[in-house]
Amino acid sequence: EKLLLKMATSPILKILSPDDISGAIVDPVDPTALIQAREIVNDVENDKTRGLIKHAVRLGDIESENAPYVISKEEMKKAFDSLPEDQKMLLVRTKDRIESFAKAQMGSISPLKTEIPGGFAGHTLSPVSVAGCYAPGGRYPLPSSVLMTAVTARTAGVKKVIVSSPRPSVVTIATAHVAGADLLLCVGGAQAIAAMAFGLTDSSIPKCDIIVGPGNKWVTAAKSIIQGRCAIDMLAGPSEVLVIADEKANPDVIAADLLAQAEHDVEARPILVTTSRNLASEVNDRLALRLKELSTKDTALEACKKGFIVLCEDLDTAIRVSDMIAPEHLEIQTENAQAVADRCLHYGGIFIGENAAEVLGDYGAGPNHVLPTGGTGRYTGGLSIFNFLRIRTWMRIDDLEEAKMIVEDSVKLAKLEGLEGHAKSAQCRLKSK
Repeated sequence: EKLLLKMATSPILKILSPDDISGAIVDPVDPTALIQAREIVNDVENDKTRGLIKHAVRLGDIESENAPYVISKEEMKKAFDSLPEDQKMLLVRTKDRIESFAKAQMGSISPLKTEIPGGFAGHTLSPVSVAGCYAPGGRYPLPSSVLMTAVTARTAGVKKVIVSSPRPSVVTIATAHVAGADLLLCVGGAQAIAAMAFGLTDSSIPKCDIIVGPGNKWVTAAKSIIQGRCAIDMLAGPSEVLVIADEKANPDVIAADLLAQAEHDVEARPILVTTSRNLASEVNDRLALRLKELSTKDTALEACKKGFIVLCEDLDTAIRVSDMIAPEHLEIQTENAQAVADRCLHYGGIFIGENAAEVLGDYGAGPNHVLPTGGTGRYTGGLSIFNFLRIRTWMRIDDLEEAKMIVEDSVKLAKLEGLEGHAKSAQCRLKSK
């Protein structure tokens, strides 16, 4: 009752001005989690399976040292077969939409061959061999993340796909089958990231070339430690949504979208940037009403304390504020939404118009829901087939006479840099045969 009274007497989201907004990129790695994750990663690297099991038992991933922690393809198929028909079809339909978009991305790039003096150069497309795909299993297990990561890896041509998720439900296990996973590791946290990064041959867990997928602060910390030993997609922090809205926007729809993000985690950030003071007030009223009926209100209300509303004098300022924050999810709920969207520069994924709810992206409209957070949308994008591809260049010289100028310029540049060995290497090609 005290909570409801407080909600009724004070705004859910505090109201700020554009001058209050900082464009600083937030460090997604928690310092304490980093220390804890480093100990776990070191144990798994040094003690292999014994280190993995020690921490998996300690943290509740598995019940005992003898409990199974790897699920085979056959067991995944059995879990899928046990589902009701409507759930099977739901998973398959969602997989198909994600796969269709990923295939369209694959079609946007191709091998290249072009002429250079005396020969040819180009690039090839080659997928990595093994991908590790992490899916959270904490407060709200996310089988949708299994589809987003593993289906995208498969579509990119990755030959071996490992899924990791702690204490997986039957639906998560079945989803791994639908996504085409080769193996499901029933372990989470830093210990799972380390196992996939280093490989555990005595547990049939291969060394992964890339590890992708969202996770908690220990997962993020572990990814920061092992990057370089293998690739990662990104260092993701708490989730966030920013809605740019004008006076014509629907306050109830905006409130629903903000709470959909807020219920993820107490650290999530729901943000409204608007040109209308009336809309700001109405959204706060609608948030209070919707929170009363929301089963996840305890989490959502805590997240709302991290969120805010920014009142702007015009859309130009609203767009500038959004670009400063570079949100993970950006919704445009204005007149001429496409025109406004076209002017936005920095975000993870953008959802244009009232109909394009961010949750439709979460659950498989097509584009990936693994997106950059904490302002990192300034320099990177979300997970896609491109994360799993190596674009490697090649060149071939068939006619040295035609390539003579390249060779001579190489000799001159090498001498300018003081690299005599480079110059002599190029000069070898000038000798007549």
